[in-house]
Amino acid sequence: MAQALTPGRCAIAVALVSLAGGALTLNHHLVGVFYDDGLYASLAWALSHGYGYAHPNLPGAPAAIHFPPLYPLVLSPLFGLLTLPAAAFSGLVLNLVFASAASGLVAWHAIRTELLGPGIPGWVVAALVALAALAIPVLTILSALLSEPVFTLLLVAAIILADRPPRSWTPDRAAAAAGLAAALSFLTRSLGLAAGIGVVVWTFGAARERRLGVYGPVARRRAMLAGAPFAAACLAWFLWVGVHRGGLDPLLASDYGSYLAVARGAGVGALTARIVDLVRPLSVLVLGWVPNRIVYYAVGVPALVVGLYGLLRLLRRSPIGVTLVAYLAVLACWPIPPDRFLWAVLPWLTLVWASGAAALWRRAALRVPIVIVIVALAGGYARYEIRGFAGRWWDLAAQRISTTLTTVLPAIDSLPPTAVIAADHDPLIWLYTRRPAVPFYLYRLDNDAVLEPSAAVHRAYLERQGVTHILLAGREMGASEELERLAAAYPGWLVAVRHWPDGQELYMVRREP
Repeated sequence: MAQALTPGRCAIAVALVSLAGGALTLNHHLVGVFYDDGLYASLAWALSHGYGYAHPNLPGAPAAIHFPPLYPLVLSPLFGLLTLPAAAFSGLVLNLVFASAASGLVAWHAIRTELLGPGIPGWVVAALVALAALAIPVLTILSALLSEPVFTLLLVAAIILADRPPRSWTPDRAAAAAGLAAALSFLTRSLGLAAGIGVVVWTFGAARERRLGVYGPVARRRAMLAGAPFAAACLAWFLWVGVHRGGLDPLLASDYGSYLAVARGAGVGALTARIVDLVRPLSVLVLGWVPNRIVYYAVGVPALVVGLYGLLRLLRRSPIGVTLVAYLAVLACWPIPPDRFLWAVLPWLTLVWASGAAALWRRAALRVPIVIVIVALAGGYARYEIRGFAGRWWDLAAQRISTTLTTVLPAIDSLPPTAVIAADHDPLIWLYTRRPAVPFYLYRLDNDAVLEPSAAVHRAYLERQGVTHILLAGREMGASEELERLAAAYPGWLVAVRHWPDGQELYMVRREP
């Protein structure tokens, strides 16, 4: 029995479960339904067609400074060799392979290092990772061309190399390799910053001269070896952003600007609210059944304490502990809802919580409360997953948006090649019509407030971009209100040329008011 449950076999089982669940998400929806997937696809197209790392959908094709370039580079061969539908589907398959491999490696490493503590069966760890891999939000990410699968694979590679590298490797080689994996994770997602911090801090601490209890030259050398590739990646990306940020219209900063600029605009005024918001996505996943606030806090607060205790334990036992602290700290400062970013590390968060629960279980007085919390969370998760699989929740939003935009694309495609479209799905519009497209809805963050431009500022932006048509693909509240402000401020400037039964509207911009 012990031989049947080796870490390797458990990892293969988890990878296969993840692969089977993820296969349900494969689809032929339009690319760009979640916006970021359209940006990745258009950047991959630009790289593969000789445009460099630039946004081909925007007039003038300014350099890209929003996303680091690794994921578009991964996709670029597909968009250079295949048709758009074939490249999109192949990218989904590739993401599925990455995600399955990452899940298997997380389980393998957690079992062989006894991450949950001694005596915990490997099948328990494997089951927890597999359940996390099948979470509806994780499957939703797999339904579009998003960078999370590549990021999660590089993150687990960095953790493994920093914690338990191959026995034939020297510690110096392992430190450099862990730093390289962390650097690549940063070049995939800016949140890879946490991986770099975790790897460098852990490498430095692990090289302490145990007998003397000090950090000597060995610790400093290994930390430098781990930090060098990560620092080089950060420096290269920040230099690129610094050199090219001036080529972007300032009003495009929220969708196309650097994350640092967005974070500065958001400020620290809403920091407390963002910290509290970190637990919201997870509570929706496991506490959606809660009938009232009293029960919510009675279960949720102890569950949060268990998770924090597990995280505290892993700070000294694994580089994932330090990495997750840095990761959550960055999210607390991030001016964007944390949902998608938490799903990228959901298997690790699950294991962290289980580590805390396993440690507290050893205290006899706490066993009954721990059982109650586990039953409550497991029941809530099962309820959510059963309903989600029955309703194919991972596909609902993408299918709706894809169906809606499929009906309007022929009208956009019939416009002159010189037409410039302002819409809320601008990368998608460009991918399928090759008409230049820019965002219509504009906003910026100021602490906890979302500020929208005045009609005069908005019109000046549209004219700078050379917009000839505005597409309202639905009755999105923000876009509708901005359109109404423009129409009220400049009567006759916008002329309705097409209306669809589901509420989509196409307007032509008149050159004379």
